[in-house]
Amino acid sequence: MAKGMILAAGQGTRVRPLTKDLPKPMVPILGKPVMEYLIEHLARHGITEIMINVAYHHHKIEEYFGDGSRWGVQIGYAYEGVREHGDILPRPMGSAGGMRRIQDFGGFFDDTTLVLCGDALIDLDITAALAEHKAKGAIASLLVLDVPRSEVQNYGIVVAEPDGRIQSFQEKPTPAEAKSTLASTGIYIFEPAVLDLIPPGKVYDIGSELFPQLVAQNLPFYAQNLPFKWIDIGRVSDYWSVLQRVLRGEVAEMKMPGREIKPGIWVGLNTSIPWDQVTIEGPVYIGSSVRIEPGATITGPAWIGHGSHIRTGAKLVRSILFEYTRIAADMRFIEMIVSPDYCVDRHGETLYRGDDTAQLRWGDARA
Repeated sequence: MAKGMILAAGQGTRVRPLTKDLPKPMVPILGKPVMEYLIEHLARHGITEIMINVAYHHHKIEEYFGDGSRWGVQIGYAYEGVREHGDILPRPMGSAGGMRRIQDFGGFFDDTTLVLCGDALIDLDITAALAEHKAKGAIASLLVLDVPRSEVQNYGIVVAEPDGRIQSFQEKPTPAEAKSTLASTGIYIFEPAVLDLIPPGKVYDIGSELFPQLVAQNLPFYAQNLPFKWIDIGRVSDYWSVLQRVLRGEVAEMKMPGREIKPGIWVGLNTSIPWDQVTIEGPVYIGSSVRIEPGATITGPAWIGHGSHIRTGAKLVRSILFEYTRIAADMRFIEMIVSPDYCVDRHGETLYRGDDTAQLRWGDARA
């Protein structure tokens, strides 16, 4: 059976402040890290040996996922960093460089390997993708999705022959320049021979360096255009819209936690909510130990993380509260992501707690 590789060493700079203290694969969706859905999906398709390369905030990933036994898989980690002036600092090797380092260390990639980014949700039929890869005799396959021509500038675009053989790449072309509308999804299938083509001990990227090398050497390198959902959390605005879709039930295999006590309203354990004195329109999830005071209004899709406190008269519309967030009385939070320390609107504009110019008041519910 194939092996798995999850790329999780990046810094996630485009989704700050969500990644200020959290690696991007740990950003929560319905209370679970994005990467947990990936590991569950790999396990469903019989991929049980998974390596993860890590760098920034690597302890958070390792402490949460451990050896993988909770999901019926084995997980190994490869830390990428350097020692400078006595300190150990994270320094990613690039997606391909990190894989070559793992291979040189212990030879893990001795079978067909599915490579995934740790920060996207997918429902790909992995078994079908592996079968197509084998049938074509590919040394490498790249999963692509057709995107509207108006959106090609957001993606790496793949130019392929009718049989899928890849001819060239265009990085974020304008609609007029685009030679195709096939977008790279950052999901790859590699044969072990691909690893030999990556220079050892160098920072080396899969998309911008390894793939052009495969094309230049005229190796059997194919695009696969299978129908599947691919939800990338590239920016804060993506995170907000993904959560809206998930809360509306549009994404398969993502079930609301808690108990549905009214249509579209799910709650965790031991909440304090005067139901006849609040206005709550689903879909809304209210986590355990959440306190909502009389006169508060919540309009879904909304997620209220556990231990949060919504004061009287506060209004929350299509927003996400991380755990232990307190919303002050009579405040209006519309289409926002709120944590005890910062709040960010759906476009990525950020306010930090204690900013005197901010009109909004919120804080930490633990104290």
